[in-house]
Amino acid sequence: MHKTITVEAERRVMHPRVRKYVRTTTRLKAHDERSEARVGDTVRLMESRPLSKTKRWRLVEIVARARGLEQP
Repeated sequence: MHKTITVEAERRVMHPRVRKYVRTTTRLKAHDERSEARVGDTVRLMESRPLSKTKRWRLVEIVARARGLEQP
């Protein structure tokens, strides 16, 4: 898909029975109008209207670029 990025959001939740923190990840599809985000970048998203069947977020800014990866 053009102009689409997949972002993995990680959070920690307490397991109800074991009483330990467990990492859970959610994969969000976001709209990147200028196709400027790259693999490994830290980004900020904003919720938006449904743009497609699974795309509900927009890229607001790139907070930090990934280190050590080549830019095409």
